[in-house]
Order: sequence, then C-alpha cells, then structure tokens
Amino acid sequence: MEAVPAAEALDGHKDRFDLGVFVGDLALDEELTSDDESLEGLQQELDDCKNDQEVANILANGIKLRAYTKGVENNIRQVELDSIQDYIKESENLVLLHDQIRDCDNILSQMETVLTGFQTEIGSISSEIKVLQEKSMDMGLKLKNRKAAESKLSKFVEDIIVPPRMIDIIVDGEVNDEYMRALKTLSKKIKFIDADPMVKSSKALKDVQPEVERLRQKAVSKIFEFVIQKFYALRKPKTNIQILQQSVLLKYKYTIIFLKEHAKEIYAEVRAAYIDTMNKVLSAHFRAYIQALEKLQMDIATSTDLLGVETRSTGFLFSIGKESLKTRSSVFALGERINILKEIDQPALIPHIAEAKSQKYPYEVLFRSLQKLLINTATSEYLFTDDFFGEESIFHDIFAGPIQVIDEHFNAVLLNCYDAIGIMLMIRIIHQHQLIMFRRRIPCLDSYLDKVNMSLWPRFKMVFDLHLNSLRNANIKTLWEDDVHPHYVTRRYAEFTASLVHLNVEHGDGQLDLNLERLRMAIEDLLVKLAKMFSKPKLQTIFLINNYDLTIAILKEAGTEGGKAQLHFEEVLKSNIAIYVEELLQEHFSDLIRFVKTRPADETATSSEKVSISEVEPLVKDFASRYKAAIELMHKDVITSFSNFLCGMEILRSALAQLLLYYTRLTECVKRINGGSALNKDLVSISSILFEIKKYSRTF
Repeated sequence: MEAVPAAEALDGHKDRFDLGVFVGDLALDEELTSDDESLEGLQQELDDCKNDQEVANILANGIKLRAYTKGVENNIRQVELDSIQDYIKESENLVLLHDQIRDCDNILSQMETVLTGFQTEIGSISSEIKVLQEKSMDMGLKLKNRKAAESKLSKFVEDIIVPPRMIDIIVDGEVNDEYMRALKTLSKKIKFIDADPMVKSSKALKDVQPEVERLRQKAVSKIFEFVIQKFYALRKPKTNIQILQQSVLLKYKYTIIFLKEHAKEIYAEVRAAYIDTMNKVLSAHFRAYIQALEKLQMDIATSTDLLGVETRSTGFLFSIGKESLKTRSSVFALGERINILKEIDQPALIPHIAEAKSQKYPYEVLFRSLQKLLINTATSEYLFTDDFFGEESIFHDIFAGPIQVIDEHFNAVLLNCYDAIGIMLMIRIIHQHQLIMFRRRIPCLDSYLDKVNMSLWPRFKMVFDLHLNSLRNANIKTLWEDDVHPHYVTRRYAEFTASLVHLNVEHGDGQLDLNLERLRMAIEDLLVKLAKMFSKPKLQTIFLINNYDLTIAILKEAGTEGGKAQLHFEEVLKSNIAIYVEELLQEHFSDLIRFVKTRPADETATSSEKVSISEVEPLVKDFASRYKAAIELMHKDVITSFSNFLCGMEILRSALAQLLLYYTRLTECVKRINGGSALNKDLVSISSILFEIKKYSRTF
C-alpha cells in the first residue's frame, strides 16, 4: 500500500509544508464571463429572494453582489484549507486506525473459519439427536403398550384364577366374616366371567369355569342352610327378635345379596321362608298380647248409656256394684281420660304387670298400647327388611297376618262400643300416631292408620246420633221429676259436650261443631218440655235457670270456654233470669209494679194530676209496712230455689235492684201529686232500702 511512504514523506516536510504549492494562487478578482450564460429565469429567482433577509440587507446597504460573492468564496476556501490542515494533523492516528482495522479483519476471518466448523459439527449432532428422539418415542410407545398388556393380563389372571385358600373357605369353612370376604371374591369372579365376552372365548376359562360353578353351588347350599337356621331361631319362645335381627342377621347381609345375584330361585325360597316365619311369629305375638289386654279392659258404656235415657232404665240403681260410680261417670265426662293423649309416647302396657296389680283400663288405653306396639314393631321390621333384603314390598307380606289379627280384634270391639268419648280419644290417638310415623319418615302403615281412622269416624257418628236421638225421642213423663234443681240429663249433656269440645280444640273439626250444635238444640228443646211439666210458670223458669247455670258452669270448668254452646246458654240464662225477677217481684209487689208500669217514667204534670192521693197512699203504706218481710221471703225463696248459691245471689241482687227502681219511680210520682207531701212520713228512704239490699246481697 502507498499510504506508508506518503506518511514518511509528510513526516520529513512537516514543518515546511505550504498549501500554496498545491493549490497555487486564487484569482478571485478575475471576472468570469461566458457566452453561455442566460438570464432566463432571473426574474423568478429575484421574486423568490424578495423575502430573504440577507438579500434584503445587501440590497438595502448597496453592496455589490460581485464583491460580496468573492468574499464568500474566499471564506469557503479558507475553511476548506483549515479542514485539510486538521486532517493532515490526524494522519498518524488514521494510519494506526487503519492497521487496527486490518488486524481485526484478520481475527474475524479466523473466527469465521472456526464458527463455520462448529456449525457443521452442530448440524451433524442435531441429526443424531433427532434420530435418538425418534428411537426414544418408539421405545416409550412399546413400553406403554407392554405395561397396558401386562396390566390387562395380570387383571385377567387375577380375576380368573381360583385361589386354593378361597376354595378351602367356601367348601369347608364356617360362615363368618372370613367366609363373607370369600363370598365377595367369588361373586366378583362370577361377574367377571359373565360380563366380558372375550373372557368366554379364552382357553383359560374352560379350565376354571367348572370349578367356579361348583364353588357357587356349594356356597349357595351352605348359605341357604345357614340363613334358614337363623330364621328358625326367630320362632323360639321369648326370643328378642330385634336383637337377633340387628346383631346376627344384618351381620351376614351379604349372603342375601349373593343369593339375589347368583341364585334367584334359592333367594325366592329364603325370602318366602322369612316372610312365613315373621308372619307367624308376629301374628302369634300380637294375638297373645291382645288376649292379655282383653283381661284388663274396663267396660265404660253400653247401648243404654245414652244422654236421654232415664237412670232407672239403665239398671244403674240396682247394679251389683262391680263398677264404681267413678267408672260410670266416665260415660259422659272426660275427666282423667284426657291423660292418655299426654302419654302418647309412653311405652306400651305390660299386661302381666298390670294384671298383677288388678288394674283395669278404658279401652282407649289398651288401644293406644296395641297401636304403639304395632307402630314400633312395624318401624323396626320395615327398616330391617329394607336393609337386609333391599325390598320395601316384603314388609306388607310379613304384616298381612299381624294386621289381620289386630283388625279382627278391633272390629269386634268397635262393633260393641258405645263410648263416644272413648272413640273420639282413639281418633286423636290415631292422629298422633300418624304424626309420629310421618316424623320417622316410615310410610309402611299409612294405609292401615287411614283405614282405622275411617272406621272410627262412622262409629262415632252412629253413637253420637244415638245420644242425639235419645234426647229428641226422650220420654218426658219418665224423665220428669218434681224438682226444680238441675236434671241429671243436663249434667250428662254438659259433661259430654265439654269433653268433645275439649278434644276438638286443637283440631277444629267443623263437622263435630255442627253435631254439637244439633245436640244443643235437642237438649234445649227437652229442657223446655220438662219445664212445662211444672204447673207454675215461676217453677218452670227456676228449672230452666238451674239447668242453664249448671251447663255453663261445667263448660267453664272444662277450660275450653265452652265454645258456641256456652255463649248461647249465657244468653238464654240472662233472659230467663229477667223473667224470674219479674215473676218474683210480681209475687210480692204486684200492685206497686202494676201502678208504676201504667205510669210513664217521664210523666208530665198534667197527667200526674189525674192520680189522686187515695190511689197512691195504700201503695206507700203497704210497701212501708212489709217491704222488709217481703225481701226476707224473696231471699229465702232464692236460696231454696237455686242450686248454685252465687247464681242465686246474683238473681237476688237483680231482683232487689229492680225493686228499688220501681219504688224510686213511685216516690217520684208521689212528689208530683198535689198534696203528696202529706205522704212523706210514710215513704221509706232510699238509703233504708239500700241497707236491706246490701244485707241480703252478701256472699259467703
């Protein structure tokens, strides 16, 4: 390269370098002319330069363009020479840079050669890796296929082979937990053989299948004998069936599952054997329990124990005395019999304990015990059969017998039952048992409980109608007694109504309310007929008041507020008391009352002038002379006429208050009569009358 000699030449003449040697003198003053110059477009350029500030300054200062142009060119030349001078000063560095670039180029060339070799080697390695990857994928696929084949083959071998230990257990072993596990294994093998078509075509099956079938037959035979033996154990006397079911039979529940899956005919025999066993066992148990309960039954009512039947016709007065008065009163009064609804969750009666204590019970108590035993037994059996056999329908086959035994007994009792309160209690007991079964979520007795309920209501209606008709068709002559005190039929009715109202409070049975209304109308008609048997109207009124008052008192004592019947009797009692008060006052002060009633309360002075002293004077003197004795007689009359002392005192207060009102009107009339002041000495003061009223209105 020629750069090195040039550099050396420059180093030798560095100090004496002269730029003029190279460029010569610049002839800047020389005018350049050219024939080729053209002024075309000059005007356009001048127009373009009008807005140029520099051009505008030159034109404004009057500077010559040629001189200005020459100056500019000299400046440019000088700058060029300075740039060349700077380049010459940096020539050494440029030469050094050139050498470095050349060395780098050599190094990069060597690196390129090395990298090219690497690239070639990497290409060959990549090809080898790709080959290895393909081999690896091929080996992985083969391994996966071999594992899958091994898994299926091992499962096939495991499922199809018959272990000797399993054979020994099934053939010679006892039925226990280990036997159950062997049965499950055998069941899996039988299902495996039957389910997979490929297994049936395998040669291994030809060797194994006969052994499996023999094992199945042996297992079925042993299971059948074992289960039947356990079923027969249920028939032993005094066997606790529930404990045997829960602790023994359920423990071997899988034996039934095995029979159901692999020996349907044998399963049907086992199922039938269990149904037959439990049907007979439970039927015998309930039959024995019913016979024991019948010894505890207390007869409450007969066909003659009706509301409107006279006491003499029932034979009660001449009874031998086997039944207490308390028992006979239970025909119409609820009394302590209501407690049976509070004992609904108590265990059933144990007959031999009650018999040892010589206890007797109304039939509803025995009915609750029988039904309680039934729903508890049914619940236990329903849950067991569902768990053990996996069938709900088997329950109905088992309980067909026991329910028939109960129905025969119940229908016989119901046919001769005339105890309306007892029947209503049984209806409420059935309702409570339905709620219990609903809470247990056990539907097996729904139809039975509905059937019993549907049997009880018609019987109740029939007995109720007997009571109703006994009132409507009552023999007035035989029922009537010459006594104004409450009639025993009234007490029967009140107790009977209070009992039924109390039993209907929480249920609100509208039909029962209608029947009670019919009964109220019947007793009211009967009382009116009995009252008419008295010759005096006053005695008739006293009789009605006593009976109405007794009815209201009994309805209130029942704690049910008596319902509509009580309200009605309170109204008729009030009206009859008003009638009696008038009759009582008429008996002692008839002239006074007649006079007052013929004179309006707002009598004017003109009309009062028509009343003379001679008319009023006898009334005033008569009242003054005997009002105390009359009040005393009224008091005695009330005390002897009314059974309820409080009611009598209330009636006496009403009578005396009415008397005071009448006498007050008499005194006002006297004051308005001309010359009436002459009678003031004979008039009794109101305070004196009030004193007498207070004296006889005191209660104990």
